[in-house]
Amino acid sequence: MSAPTGNAGWTQLRQQARNLETQTQSHFHTYSQFASTADIPKKPSPEEIETENKIEELLEKRDGIITQLARLLDSEAALTSSAVKQNNLSLLRENLANHRRDLTRLRSNLKEARDRSNLLGSVRDDIKEYRANNPEAAEAEYMADEGRHIDRSHEMTDNIISQAYAIQDSFLSQGETMASINRRINMAASKIPGLNTLMTRISAKKRRDGIIMGTFIAFCFILFFFLS
Repeated sequence: MSAPTGNAGWTQLRQQARNLETQTQSHFHTYSQFASTADIPKKPSPEEIETENKIEELLEKRDGIITQLARLLDSEAALTSSAVKQNNLSLLRENLANHRRDLTRLRSNLKEARDRSNLLGSVRDDIKEYRANNPEAAEAEYMADEGRHIDRSHEMTDNIISQAYAIQDSFLSQGETMASINRRINMAASKIPGLNTLMTRISAKKRRDGIIMGTFIAFCFILFFFLS
């Protein structure tokens, strides 16, 4: 099958390149999910290998189409048309280069995540094996952990008790302050002639007004009860 030529061939190849870019981005999204898996497997899964191979295949196809577009561009004589197409070709090359870097980066992230997971798994296995072969040491480690938990509980209790004492001291201090104020008021009242008598009259008037108001309310209630 002959290679596309002319403007129609250029348009057809450019559309193919764009479609392949869209497919590449979709596979990149799938490929990036393997690195964010909580429990990444020790070896690449068949789906991961298939996705990676598909991305490489798409990148190669795009590289081939870009080569064909470059040949078509070199064969054109119209300067204005070639300038526009040159910009399109540069953009396709730039996107391809970015996707190649993305593949390298994601592949490296996957390897690091897998190595880290395998290392942690190996450490856990070593600890389990050590505890299984040394039950006394495992029990001692358990008791040490329990001791640390108890120490932290004691520290929390001590902090709570200290706060309670501080609050109690604050209340006592406030009580002493109020008592001191009352004493000063009483002393001032005793030094001013007639102040005690005036304060007594004011208190008596308040009590009398309270009695009158209470009697009036009771009378209204009784009157309402008999009239209803």
